[in-house]
Order: sequence, then C-alpha cells, then structure tokens
Amino acid sequence: MSEPLIHPDIAKAHTLPSRFYTDGDTFRNLIGGMRDCWYFAAHSSQFAEHNVIPLSDIEGMLGEAVMLTNSDKVRCLSNVCTHRGMLVATEPCNSNTLQCRYHGRTFGMDGCMKNMPEFQDVEGFPSASDDLPSFPVSDWKGLQLVGGDRYLEEAIAELDSRLGWLDIDSFQHDPSRYRSYEIKANWALYVDNYLEGFHIPFVHGDLHHVLDNDEYRTELFEGGVLQIGIAREGEPHFELPENSSEHGEKVAAYYYLFYPGLMLNFYPWGLSINQVIPISVDRTRIVYHGYVGNPEMLGKGAGGDLDKVEMEDQEIVEATQRGVFSNSYDRGRYSPKMERGVHHFHRILTQR
Repeated sequence: MSEPLIHPDIAKAHTLPSRFYTDGDTFRNLIGGMRDCWYFAAHSSQFAEHNVIPLSDIEGMLGEAVMLTNSDKVRCLSNVCTHRGMLVATEPCNSNTLQCRYHGRTFGMDGCMKNMPEFQDVEGFPSASDDLPSFPVSDWKGLQLVGGDRYLEEAIAELDSRLGWLDIDSFQHDPSRYRSYEIKANWALYVDNYLEGFHIPFVHGDLHHVLDNDEYRTELFEGGVLQIGIAREGEPHFELPENSSEHGEKVAAYYYLFYPGLMLNFYPWGLSINQVIPISVDRTRIVYHGYVGNPEMLGKGAGGDLDKVEMEDQEIVEATQRGVFSNSYDRGRYSPKMERGVHHFHRILTQR
C-alpha cells in the first residue's frame, strides 16, 4: 500500500505539492469531489427581507442552481424552470408564487407547477417532471445549510458542543457587511492562510495587538478546524457562561473552517461568514455575510476591522500564488506548533 501524499505525522509531513495550486486538471478533480459537501445558504433573519433567496454564489460547487423559499416551511428548490431551463429567480424577492420571466410558467412556493400559458394541447401535461425538484435543507440555530451530508453531522455536533449556549437564532442580517471579492489565487491557498495564526504577527499588526499570540490555539475535528483567539488584557472578549468549554477564558474569537471552504467567525458582536468559492485554478471569489447579535460590540476587538484584515490577507495570498508557480518550489514543511490546521486540511483534501 502506497504512503499517503500528506504524512499523518505532521513532524514528518511535507505540504501539498504545488500542482494543487497551479494545475488545471488537479483543480477540476478537486472541485468535482465537493458535490457531496454541505454549504451555508442563509440565516433565518433574511426571510424578514425576502422569502425567495437564490443561492447563486454556491451553485458552481453544488452543481445545481437552487433557491430557498419560505412559506409554510423553508425549502431548497431547483432554480431552473422545467420548461426551457431559465433561472426562475435571479434576485431575492417577496412573492406568493414563483414565475419564470421567460415564458411565464408559474410554480407554488413548494415547487409544484401551477400554470403554463399556451400549453392546452400538450398531452400528458402537467406531470411530476414539471415540478421543481427539491433538495435537503438543514437548520442549525437559524443557519440554513444545503447540499450533501459529508461532514454535516460532525459539524453540527461540534457547533452544538462548543457554541450551543450562543443565541444565534436571534442574530440579525446586516446587509451593509456584505462583501464580494475576486482574488488572483487558488482557493486552497486562501484556506491555508486562514488556518493558522502563524502569520498574524507579521501580516496583521492591528489584530496582533488584540490577540495573545502565546495563547492562540488550534483544535481539529472530522471535516474541519477550530482556531480560538484569546484577547490580550483589556481587549474585548466573550462573556462566557459556565456551560462553555472555555468558561473563565478571555475568548476574542472562534474561527471555524468547515471543509471545503466555509468560514464561520464568531465575535462578541455576532457572526461573520466567509464563503470561499473556487472559480478557476488561479481565481477565487470570497463572499462575506454579517449577522449581528450585539451591536454595541461592533468595531471592537478581533472582529473590529475585517476589511483591513481581508486586504492584508489578499495581498499575501496573491503573492504566494505567484510564488508557487515558480519551478524552484514544490513542497515545504509544517510547523507542528503553528500549522496543525493546515496539515489537517491538506489531509482531508488528499484523502478523496
């Protein structure tokens, strides 16, 4: 039996070969393996604004154009009209019905086909194939999760055990915190950068001033990584209840990565979500969503200036993308203390 590409012992392991960041065929194979993963779709507070939400950001990873609808319950439906394949919803909206604006085919909020102009003489119409297919959707404390079930059970168990005390259901969607960036780098390089606090003292000067680098730690679980940032003395942190695993500690942030590229960043003010969306071997879209639980904490602590941190990360990741294209580089080594999360991610990435 051949040895795994990434040795399970981090002290012996070498990092991903550069082809994972530069080779088109390797990129396509990896993306094809993400179809059975789960993805973040929306927070329940968004239904106060719209009861139809197309999920255009993640359709490439799902291999499906889908939307959320909320009537008697939340559903994940195909967003593709069963007549000629036009998208049914191209923007979030409020409606009692779903109508394709191409030829007027109308569906109920449950996806059932209701009406179609000029189809009176069509035999065997309508049938079940004219309804919009539905897909599984799960709710965890107001977060709507769609797609496959790979690592989903493990993710919910981890979140429940660690943050079950946090009233995420009551968080409110803040559209002003939405961001969408396209960067000139491979998606996995962006995830690599996220998964270690090693670079914080060198890249994020302001963040380094609020986090205690000596207390920064990484925990691993099936399908993901948790990094816990501890606040320096006098800096903002969670007021943790007695049933919290970190009760008595000054936690400034919980940074979660769920494979392949979903980042849930919990701060005293609320939740910032990053979706890492592969476009091509050297292009990635980063989409931010924000949900506020404590407005008084906005602008403070580790989550105080996310735009600045993002720009600093993008500069580093894009420069690293240029570096890994060099013929003189192929693989490096891991710091057993600081890069456990990167090593774990690389193990997941290469075990398929």
